[in-house]
Amino acid sequence: MTGTGQIIRLILRRDRIILPLWAVLLGLVPAGYVASFESLFPTDAERIDYATVSASNAGFVTLYGPLHGSSLGELVAWRAGFLPVIAAICALLTVVRHTRADEDAGRTELIGAAAVGRYAQLAAAVITTCAGGVLLGVVQTAAMVGQGLPVEGSLAFGAEMILTVFVFAGVAAITAQLTSGARGARSIALAVLAVAFALRVGGDTSAIGDGSTSWLSWLSPIGWVQHLFPYGVNSWWPALLALAFTAALAGLAAVLLARRDFGSGLAPARLGPASAPRSLGSPFGLAWRLHRGLLLSWTAGFVLLGLIFGGVGGSVLDIAAGNQELSDIFNRLGGSDALADSYFAGIAAIVGLIAACYAVQAALRLRDEETTGHAEMILSTAASRYAWAGSHLFFALLGPAVVLAAEGLAVGVTYPQGNLGEILGGVLVQLPAVWVLAGLAVLAFGLVPKLSGLAWAAPAICLLILLVGSTLQLSQWFLDISPFTHTPKLPGGDLTALPLVTLTLVAAVLTAVGIAALRRRNIPD
Repeated sequence: MTGTGQIIRLILRRDRIILPLWAVLLGLVPAGYVASFESLFPTDAERIDYATVSASNAGFVTLYGPLHGSSLGELVAWRAGFLPVIAAICALLTVVRHTRADEDAGRTELIGAAAVGRYAQLAAAVITTCAGGVLLGVVQTAAMVGQGLPVEGSLAFGAEMILTVFVFAGVAAITAQLTSGARGARSIALAVLAVAFALRVGGDTSAIGDGSTSWLSWLSPIGWVQHLFPYGVNSWWPALLALAFTAALAGLAAVLLARRDFGSGLAPARLGPASAPRSLGSPFGLAWRLHRGLLLSWTAGFVLLGLIFGGVGGSVLDIAAGNQELSDIFNRLGGSDALADSYFAGIAAIVGLIAACYAVQAALRLRDEETTGHAEMILSTAASRYAWAGSHLFFALLGPAVVLAAEGLAVGVTYPQGNLGEILGGVLVQLPAVWVLAGLAVLAFGLVPKLSGLAWAAPAICLLILLVGSTLQLSQWFLDISPFTHTPKLPGGDLTALPLVTLTLVAAVLTAVGIAALRRRNIPD
């Protein structure tokens, strides 16, 4: 693996902003949960009651995983049960970016012309991603110890994130060998993650029932790391299982790399039809062909989120029922109805931020088309830059409306006690904030295309503000950086037009400046 060290330095140079951002951000998020639980459940009795209800609630177990204790640390680790999925996504994207995507862009061929081994780039990508996972675990452990939680439990909590990154870095290393393009590698890797999450959910929800299929969670790497049970039994043997599986994945990836030809995948590319349909004769028709799979996938994912969040919404009221101490806590928050409204308003902000990730991804498809040379070929015809860019921006701006509406309708199906119009309105008012982040992506693409990937920093910062901003009592000016801070909090809040109009105008200006810059620069650049 000659040259691995030099490639690692190159990767660190390219990811000097993105990699520390996700590693530090995810590591600091649980610190906000500590303060939240301390303020909501200040006594042991209140925490025990809350933990008793939550541990047997299928909605909470689906979203966060199993809960086997009532200490402050156990509640925090349980509440952070979805963070391993986010860490896995970061690991998948990082490995594919520095393996299959570099091969598509020609960087691998350029690097291979130097004195580097065949396995150097794959090894460098996996090692660097795992190093990011270690940084994430160290930050999280230090944050928990800094909050006064036990050291051993904090180490186990950090190990959850480290092992998740390790395993899914190995998964991405394999999927990078299977297809002839980075997009296919990402899709397969994300599908594997979705299956792992579904297996974890199936096993854990069965465990609180008859337990007939509880073994399913042991088929999922996410299930393995959550069975460390930080701050409880601190069981370390599942970590050995995750490490062994990671080593097996890395070894298999190396074998597959040796068996495929450069520039191709083990799975042969499917040949297209001999002639193109008429629909591909326009920029919009081509954009629809390129975006339809992404739109359908995100829509299906948002429907699943809506079903989960709607099911948990019913559980929010169940927690207050029959428990006087918890009812008193919820009454201080405004009563059970107000609590349900607060829950759905908070969920609306979360799904809005997720939809913004889709909007950024769809907008940056313009950069993918440019770097692969497709844009140059299209623009050599009668198609204008405005028509080409506008066809992709149609999906970046209106696609989020489709996925948000799908999520809102799914919530209404699983939570019939609520007002469907209010719930749907609560998610749709997030659209102007989504458009602002999409506009930032267009601005980056138009002005500094080589740095357009930095557009992902905007959702990351908004996520930090959303998850821990209020809990850590950060300054209001810092909270106002996120456009989601300004959207009306529905249901339950007042619908005002001014922030929505302002955000829409900001998004329009950002998009217009980005398109104007695109009109004046070279393609490719």
